Amino acid sequence: MPRPLAPGQRCRIHVLDVDTGEERILHESSTVLYEAPNWTLDGRKLILSGDGHLFELAVDGGRPQRLDLGAMVPLNNDHVLDPGGEHVYVSADDGQVHRAPLSGGAATRVTEDDGYLHFLHGVSPDGTTLACTGVRRRPDGSWLAPDIVTVPATGGEATALTDDEFPDDGPEYSPDGSWLYMNSERGGTAAGHARLFRMRSDGTGREQLTHDERVNWFPHPSPDGGRLAYVSFPPGTRGHPADREVLLRLCAADGSEGRDLVQLRGGQGTMNVNSWAPDSRRLAYVDYPSTG
Repeated sequence: MPRPLAPGQRCRIHVLDVDTGEERILHESSTVLYEAPNWTLDGRKLILSGDGHLFELAVDGGRPQRLDLGAMVPLNNDHVLDPGGEHVYVSADDGQVHRAPLSGGAATRVTEDDGYLHFLHGVSPDGTTLACTGVRRRPDGSWLAPDIVTVPATGGEATALTDDEFPDDGPEYSPDGSWLYMNSERGGTAAGHARLFRMRSDGTGREQLTHDERVNWFPHPSPDGGRLAYVSFPPGTRGHPADREVLLRLCAADGSEGRDLVQLRGGQGTMNVNSWAPDSRRLAYVDYPSTG
């Protein structure tokens, strides 16, 4: 079910210049919990999730406007624009990925009943392949450790790039398509200790990028390929929960030169998808302050 705001909680959509530190709040809501901003290719709008739907928000002002995707099951907060910028791929509560025109219109299901729940995070630069977190379930309905899988953008069964006891999540392609960035517990010191990794787009050549004790999620490569932005939870966090005191951090594409950008109340929904502007300088993110 779509996540609501708690009593006394607000949702604020920000744009941050990572080089100057200049920041703007584009919109604030006490009724809709917006999540996970993408940018359109022209840099003029954000695409966000909220109340099980998609919305667009002009960067120069205004209010979020709901996109009409036809008779869709509720969406979660995983959505990625295709490289051409005319369509959006979305993950839905049915565990499948769907493709819809950004201009509005009925969505078409892409993934198959291949034994996975599919949570979309990346599209290859040539538009041919989707990178997803794939989750299989035990007979009692509980989840196995999530894997990184790829799916043809035109439809088809998933191919597993990881398949072991270590939880992996958040796969995104580098702009040249040679790497997949992700977070994984395979380098952690305790259960739940996610760190950032990258591997070749075929699943080989895995490299660990962060080595600190914080719990690091959702590495987002900048469009120019030079930097990663990610959400960093306090040590001991399990998963990527909501309503925590988290850091947005920045590092080089190889994990070096890490630094803090901003501290905020959020986590889940703040920056689940790639939130870089086309200029590779601005980031969009969402925080959820509360008076409760």
